[in-house]
Amino acid sequence: MEFTAVLIKIVYLISEACRNVDKLPAAMITSGILQAAAAMALAIFKSPAGIFVGHGKAPLYLYYGILIAIVIFGFVEAYGGFYVSGDLIRRRAIGMTILWISILPIILVAALGGCFVILK
Repeated sequence: MEFTAVLIKIVYLISEACRNVDKLPAAMITSGILQAAAAMALAIFKSPAGIFVGHGKAPLYLYYGILIAIVIFGFVEAYGGFYVSGDLIRRRAIGMTILWISILPIILVAALGGCFVILK
């Protein structure tokens, strides 16, 4: 399946979790694992391009630092999904906060992965 289609399904799952609290742990676990997997795939298989190349080593370290931070956040989000599923009513606010914060790493992975490139 194409990366853009997976990204759209994750965004749909997050919006469903906002309406139905029973879907919150599944959305958190799925989103976290896919964020971590996508960031790892970018770090391993795609070399930096654009502003990350030709300006010294600092942007290169920034590129890989962003991806490592997204991998760590993805695993923390997945663990949070398991934590929230233990007591869904009382831990809903924690889960929703983590889920809303996870939108930024999704956008970063999509942008670094070239999802927003119009001209090829």
